[in-house]
Amino acid sequence: MSSIDKALDALFLLSERGQALRLGEVAHGLGMPRSSAHRILAPLVKRGLAEQDADGRYRAGFALMALGLNAASREPLAAAARPVLEAAADELGETFFLVVARAGRLVVLEKAEGNGFLRAAPRLGAGVPVHATAAGKLYLAHAPEQVTVDEFTRYTPATPRSRRALDLEVERARSQGYATNLEEWQPGLAVAAAPVLAGGRLYGVVALATVSARFSALGLTTITRRVIHAAEGIALRIEGRTP
Repeated sequence: MSSIDKALDALFLLSERGQALRLGEVAHGLGMPRSSAHRILAPLVKRGLAEQDADGRYRAGFALMALGLNAASREPLAAAARPVLEAAADELGETFFLVVARAGRLVVLEKAEGNGFLRAAPRLGAGVPVHATAAGKLYLAHAPEQVTVDEFTRYTPATPRSRRALDLEVERARSQGYATNLEEWQPGLAVAAAPVLAGGRLYGVVALATVSARFSALGLTTITRRVIHAAEGIALRIEGRTP
């Protein structure tokens, strides 16, 4: 494995963990000695792609965020989705996401936060698991070739634990036109999502994420109607028609 591959692995590790890691934790995550991990991290810290706090722990740096935001700003799909997501977030006061497949993984490409007191994760550029999310179910329903399910990590008691269980969720999502994730990935987090379909192609997934109590208060009908409307609005913009 080249030095570039190792550095990229380190960046993905720091980004996906979402918390500061000690050198030993980074080394373990990368499967290498502490000395090797330190050699990989040193130039990343120097360039601001990683940061080291006062306790010697490492986290993703602001330069990495800047690179990600710069790439997202040039992404036509993000530009098409941004005003639609903002309108939806303003209407319901909740966080709306656009999730897309890149290199077999699902990542958050765009995000609009509502004005509510509680804000939902994940961050822009963050990866989300395929088997434990509403977005993953919709990708498996409409474009399974774009994503990969390598393992069935059990995040909560509600996480699908087998391919058969997941297939049932995928078929339900395909038939009803939307998918839900009710605390399957993160305890206390509920999500509803709808596919962005244009010209017979899946471009991404619009998702509303909020705490479970707020999800229940808004009601499934209200939430699904709004995410479907947002997904359709983005599809119209992709096709060159303003919704």
